Amino acid sequence: MKNRTRISFTVKPVGDCAVLAVFGDTVDEETNAAVTVLERLIRGASLPGVGETIPAFASLLIHYDPLDTDYRTVADALIGLDMDFGPKGLPGGRTVDIPVCYGGEYGEDLPFVARHSGLTEEEVITRHSSRSYRIYMLGFLPGFPYLGGLDEKLFTPRLSDPRTKIPAGSVGIGGEQTGIYPFESPGGWQLIGRTPLTLFDPEKGGDLPYRAGDFIRFVPISADAFKEIESSGKRGHP
Repeated sequence: MKNRTRISFTVKPVGDCAVLAVFGDTVDEETNAAVTVLERLIRGASLPGVGETIPAFASLLIHYDPLDTDYRTVADALIGLDMDFGPKGLPGGRTVDIPVCYGGEYGEDLPFVARHSGLTEEEVITRHSSRSYRIYMLGFLPGFPYLGGLDEKLFTPRLSDPRTKIPAGSVGIGGEQTGIYPFESPGGWQLIGRTPLTLFDPEKGGDLPYRAGDFIRFVPISADAFKEIESSGKRGHP
């Protein structure tokens, strides 16, 4: 069959209860999409003894119960999954809209990002909110999405002196990526805006409105809209 793509990966043991599937050592959308596909295939296959899966930029960690199965059985099952895709390529995930108030008290580093990029603040906002970003992985903090696909013009170095306290919902740029701080924490990314949505609340189960492989689209809102959504206590779920 013509125009089909075979996505390959290697497997190796991690301790006595996990397997690591490695797709390469590059950070790009196609590689990360393949990680997402393998994770979905594993869920659909209901492999005996296989439990939690943890996706990263170019790899997938698969935990298993050593009382129910073993490394060789799981590894062989993974390699046997159909990772062959047709002309339409690798499937994507959902798109989750995240409202963001840019600049001012909600994004104090927006002026620096604008100066660094040679753009106006409005141009930075337009470029940042004009595309959908693939969630490559969740990490650093529970629910922190590392997003790929940032406009190269907006690449901005992290702060040389990280902040000890960043407000929950802050949207930042760190190098070649953008992301969201789901709750108050230290951090070193350049803050350009903030969402009023509650993205992560461990007291209410800690569930998230997105997962690795999904896409996030930032929707600019006014300060008044921010306060209205914030006062409503709306959570970040579709």
